[in-house]
Amino acid sequence: MKFKSHQWRDAQEWKKFGLDFSCTSNETLKLYDATLTQYIGWYDDDSLGGLEKTAVSLLEGNPEWVMSHVVCNGLDIMGTGRSPELDAEFKAALKKMEEVKDSQSATLTDLEKKHVAAVTMCGKGYMEQACDIWEDILVKYPHDMLALKFAHDAYFYLGHAAQMRDSIARVMPHWKPDMPLYGYLYGMHSFGLVESNFYNQAETTARKGLEINPNDAWSTHSLAHVLEMMGRADEGVTFMSSTMTDWEPCAMLACHNFWHWAVYHVEKGEYQGAFDIYDSQVGVRANKSGAMLDIVDACSLLFRLEMEGQNVEGRWKDIYETCRPHTDDHLLFLMMPTSSYLVLGLSKMTPSRK
Repeated sequence: MKFKSHQWRDAQEWKKFGLDFSCTSNETLKLYDATLTQYIGWYDDDSLGGLEKTAVSLLEGNPEWVMSHVVCNGLDIMGTGRSPELDAEFKAALKKMEEVKDSQSATLTDLEKKHVAAVTMCGKGYMEQACDIWEDILVKYPHDMLALKFAHDAYFYLGHAAQMRDSIARVMPHWKPDMPLYGYLYGMHSFGLVESNFYNQAETTARKGLEINPNDAWSTHSLAHVLEMMGRADEGVTFMSSTMTDWEPCAMLACHNFWHWAVYHVEKGEYQGAFDIYDSQVGVRANKSGAMLDIVDACSLLFRLEMEGQNVEGRWKDIYETCRPHTDDHLLFLMMPTSSYLVLGLSKMTPSRK
């Protein structure tokens, strides 16, 4: 999945798109688009060195544009890798963003100021209030995909299914099929629908998203949820295996999609199939990436297999070294109930402190 540099939007294209930025640098705005697109698509563009390198290049290339700080700080929060309230480095990054905003206040647009306010609020632990600001942005700028995705992810962490669904539904009538990133709206809307138990609508919406863009791993993820919740495990295995080449390049979500595939095998009592996916994909990816969501997937899958009476042998020990730096973390546990599997898994590996 590679995108040529000329596809990224410059100042003129962003203006046509209806977003009001103070930055006039074409190079900076193209990097902004590249960062946003990789974030929305859950993938790393090799030609740019991946999402993280693109975001760093955006910030280092134009540190005086406040949206460079907004993007990087927002991604840090949504990555759930560290606690915004407790991490000194992150606090300093938020302070720097505020300083840039204050120094440029005369030239910043209302859109940019609101983005700073939202990320600052979220960074201080007020995620619901941050969502209110992002929704306020979307009333005036329904094409602002950054506000839409930040709100979508925040609603997910908060467990607000209806808001996750309706936030997308409100802006969809304002979008046209030829607009950049249009297809990704369907995956996000579908996930809000499935989390609200509207499984038939969620399936139709996810399949529409995949029709537009087969590489939309979030549409794949949403459809995987539908098939699981409707007890269609056989279809789930067929779907995931037949589309793997489409969603596997989206490395930031691939581990979780492999997890869904393995869960179908658990549902079917095909435990060796689940072990095969753990050994070749989920465990390997969690150990390699060290990403919290990948670690959660690995521990969750092992625990599910143990609950099914399966001997996971030395696999807990293998994942322990990846988990060890996070044994005293609290952030993901507070945000995501599914990470209880991580806590339960760690309890098997960590000596008693009594």
